[in-house]
Amino acid sequence: MPKASARHILVSSEQECLDLKKQIAEGADFAALAASHSSCPSGAQGGALGSFGPGQMVPEFDAAVFGGEVGEVQGPVKTDFGYHLLEVTERTD
Repeated sequence: MPKASARHILVSSEQECLDLKKQIAEGADFAALAASHSSCPSGAQGGALGSFGPGQMVPEFDAAVFGGEVGEVQGPVKTDFGYHLLEVTERTD
């Protein structure tokens, strides 16, 4: 069964998500931005969500995690919780 480890930043607006993504592309540290901007409690751990399998996260998040490239910052991904930037840090098939 596939497993993935990921980290994310959860914010309330698409524009804030895009602004943070631009900062990361320009060299800002993902974990530091998660700690200072994410509304998810995982922000305190740099956005780390640990390891999980398909179906354990909401469908939109799942699709991005198990369909995207490892190490690539993806988003904005819209869910009922808000807008996410996410990065898969590890995945096994």
